[in-house]
Amino acid sequence: MAFVALSEAEKVYIVHGVQEDLRMDGRGCEDYRCVEVETDVVSNTSGSARVKLGHTDILVGVKAEMGTPKLEKPNEGYLEFFVDCSANAAPEFEGRGGDDLGTEIANTLYRIFNNKSSVDLKSLCINPREHCWILYVDVLLLECGGNLFDAISIAVKAALFNTRIPRVRVLEDEEGLKDIELSDDPYDCIQLSVENVPCIVTLCKIGYRHVVDATLQEEACSLASLLVSVTSKGVVTCMRKAGKGSLDPESIFEMMETSKRVGKVLHTSLQSVLHKEESLGPKRQKVGFLG
Repeated sequence: MAFVALSEAEKVYIVHGVQEDLRMDGRGCEDYRCVEVETDVVSNTSGSARVKLGHTDILVGVKAEMGTPKLEKPNEGYLEFFVDCSANAAPEFEGRGGDDLGTEIANTLYRIFNNKSSVDLKSLCINPREHCWILYVDVLLLECGGNLFDAISIAVKAALFNTRIPRVRVLEDEEGLKDIELSDDPYDCIQLSVENVPCIVTLCKIGYRHVVDATLQEEACSLASLLVSVTSKGVVTCMRKAGKGSLDPESIFEMMETSKRVGKVLHTSLQSVLHKEESLGPKRQKVGFLG
């Protein structure tokens, strides 16, 4: 993670403010910063999205390629995650620092999507045991301003919503040989259902209270945080503790309840923005990831 140096006086100011439900930027403990979401920002991908959460900037591209199903799941496709932490985002990401964080984020994403309800993987199967769609999800961290996991999960969900997979047909000749035919129509494609794709809500324990969407300064004042994966219906799919500190059972229960409330609102707002942007069609003005 990116590191920011704070004096003891600054830490005391932040901690005391959180206890009074007043943070440095004026937010309450359960408030997110303004989230900017834009889809279809990379032309040579099947789907893409850029998310800016405060000073955190994430770019996600999804590439659909044909491959062979896994032996243990012959009638399903699958997702592969790769996370690149740019050294421009934070000096700590130079060398192995960025690789270790990228691996940690990728493993967290695998845990989130390691259930049947997140994405309908059977819809990615073309021909059982022989052909399926593999979705390569590439995450690029452009700038780090705190709360990485939440921003990345939002960007991944937006990119999967934007993903379009060509429709294919399996043809069989007289000898029983199977051939795959891709549709020539660029609009004849499959759109993934992301209704059940969860988002991560990270809660940082500061003093006796916890906050969502922590900034770098607030993360520096927190010894322990809880990453909770929540669906649009408020169902917790997985959970992970981060940081060197400890959390008592009562705090964990309170943080889970907070994540459910906040997660529902986050999903509702994200789905509204994505559908609104899609309704604008190809004529909408694009900012792009260089904007």
